Order: sequence, then structure tokens, then C-alpha cells
Amino acid sequence: MANNLLAELSTHLQARHLYPTPAWLQSFTGGIRPTTPLPALKQTAVFRLLATDITTSLASSPATIFPTDILNARIQSRHLAGPVVCQVMDIEDIGHSCWSQVEAIEAKERGETTKGREVVRLVPDANEQPDVQVTVSKGPFKLLLQDAKGVKVYAYELRGIVGINMGMSMGVKILLRNCNVRRGVVMLEPGGVQVLGGKIETLDKSWKDGTKERLIAAANAGR
Repeated sequence: MANNLLAELSTHLQARHLYPTPAWLQSFTGGIRPTTPLPALKQTAVFRLLATDITTSLASSPATIFPTDILNARIQSRHLAGPVVCQVMDIEDIGHSCWSQVEAIEAKERGETTKGREVVRLVPDANEQPDVQVTVSKGPFKLLLQDAKGVKVYAYELRGIVGINMGMSMGVKILLRNCNVRRGVVMLEPGGVQVLGGKIETLDKSWKDGTKERLIAAANAGR
């Protein structure tokens, strides 16, 4: 029965291009209730796996990770067939200056945002909230991706991709297929990227807590 369950879960996850290590599967099944329905177990397995660090939870094989020479900048252009599951370790809005992003954060800290050209102050716990149009950056964005083996690669979002924005969680998993790699940098196009979801709690918290300081440091460095 236990072996059948492991096989069922493994098949379900692999159909989503998630290849868990035997140790992760054993750990997951060791903490579940015997009476839990199989469909619920499958959903929970996906949810929990997406919340892990894939360098410890996913098995790595040549077919599921970046090529060994992915960072070779002497290769002008190459095709990354995939599918490769990776996790987002960092994201930068390269469509706006660092100082403008700092100002936006500070306005949010003051409880202010904009409606058109008008500054609107949000009043906590007010009975009626203003109809505020929040401006969301359209990028482009620069991401730092990491595969199951721990290799980190920069990537550029060339056109708007659903789920990729400055509000996304760090550690979120994305699936890459049929991407172009130019001089060691992955070019992200809508047809080649699928955001799977998830996050790494500790990474996400530390990244968000340090966003303002990183932007100020980058601005002072002339970026």
C-alpha cells in the first residue's frame, strides 16, 4: 500500500515536471493521515513541494537542470529545450530607476499612493476606502534563477509574462521550455515560461525586508 501511494504521488508530481527525491517523498508520506483521500494528498504534495528549496527536494538529472556550460558567455546563442524547473532568487525592475522605486516604497510606508497625478492618503480602518488606481510596473525585469543542482543564472523578461512582477514571492517556481540563451543569460518569453507558484518563506521574508536597502545601495553605486 505504501509503495502504491509513493508511486501515485511520484507520477502525479512528475506529470507537472516536478521530480522529488525519494527522501522528500518518504518525509512527506510519513507525516500524512492514513484516512486522507488520494486527490487531497496529491494537491498537498504539489503545494508543499513548491514551498521547498528545490536544491534539496528535487532530483537533478541532465534533462531537468541547466546545461553544465550555461554560464559560458562565449556561446553567443543557444536553445534551452527544457522543461527545466527553477526557483526565483531575486528580481529587479530595470524599467524604473532605483530612486523612483525607493520613493514608491517610502510613499507606501506613509500610507500614500497615487490616483492619476493626485496623491491619496489611505486611512487605515476607515469605513470608506478611496477608489485608488495602483500603478503596477510593467518591467522589464531581471531575474536570478536557480536550478535543482544549485546553478544560478540571470534571466531577462523581454515581454510581459503573467505572474512575473515585483510583487512575486522569492522562491517561486517557474518552468522553462524552448528558451533562447544569449551569452549565458536566459531570455524569457511568454510562450516559454510557466509560473508554477510556491515560495521559500525565509528567503521571501529576508528579500522583502531588505528591498529598500538594496535599492538605496544600488542607487548610490550609480546603477
